[in-house]
Order: sequence, then structure tokens, then C-alpha cells
Amino acid sequence: MKASVFYMVLFLFSIQIAVSQNLNTIIKDPDLNKDVMVGKCDRNGLKQGEYGLYFKSQYEVYEPSEKYIEKMKVKINLVDITVVFGTWCSDSRIQVPRFFKVLDKAGYNEKRMTVIGVSRKKIAFVTNIEHLDIVLVPTFIISQNGKELGRIIETPKKSLEKDLAKIINKAKL
Repeated sequence: MKASVFYMVLFLFSIQIAVSQNLNTIIKDPDLNKDVMVGKCDRNGLKQGEYGLYFKSQYEVYEPSEKYIEKMKVKINLVDITVVFGTWCSDSRIQVPRFFKVLDKAGYNEKRMTVIGVSRKKIAFVTNIEHLDIVLVPTFIISQNGKELGRIIETPKKSLEKDLAKIINKAKL
């Protein structure tokens, strides 16, 4: 009897861990009537399906300015980055792959990044993002030690690398 209770608790605990670590969740967005990625995502998820075609093409075509890449290399791994995007969003289809290209060129440690997909109503469903105050996507939030240093919202003011370098420059060594 005790063994069966133990195994039942272990089974339920395992399910909870699996659900809480679920990446690249696809749901049917009721507002768009199409599949969208919601909750935490990784690069593998971004490369899948229709969104993956946009990701690959925009990543390959974008050539960030080496001048700004060099400016951010010293401090790039001092910051945490949260990316909130929509697989349904045209700006996300352009800017997110390009942002990844900038981070790759600068040598960013992706383990410091959180990528979150949202529905048309900016809901991540399996991940609470209310505290992030997301109005437009994509939104790139750069922070250090829990303090927000800056954001790039929807499209960069100058370029992704220039705007990002300006924000990263605020990080303390």
C-alpha cells in the first residue's frame, strides 16, 4: 500500500515537472484561428514550422554592423534578456531572427535568455507575463540583476545592434 502511494506521488510530481518545463507549446489561437507558439520557447522551436521559414531567411540575410557588435561584446554576458514575440506577428518574424543573429555575433550566452511566445491578445497561457507590461511584440527586455536597463519594442529606433549596444552600455561591470 505504501509503495503504491509513493509511486503515485512520484508519478504526479514527474508530470508537474514535465509540464512546467514544456517548451515550444503550440495552441490554436481563437482570435486568429491558427496555430501559434505560446509560453517559453527555445531556438529549436523558433526554427520549426511556418515561423521557422521566416526565422531562417531573416537570420541569413541580416548583416549587423560589426562596429556595434564590438561595442557590446565586453558587457553582453552581464545582462539577462527576455524576448516576448508572436509567431503570428510580422515584426516578430523579421526582428526576432535578426536579434538572434546580433546576439550570436556578440557571443551572448543563450542560457541567460528567456524567449516567450504569446497569442494575439499577448497571453502566454503557460507562462505568466503580466509583470512584463507587454503592449507590442516583439519586445526585447534587457536587465541586469533584476533591474531593467532598457527595451527595444516592435522595431529598433536605429538598428537592433545599435539600440542593443546603447542599452548594454548601461550595465555595470
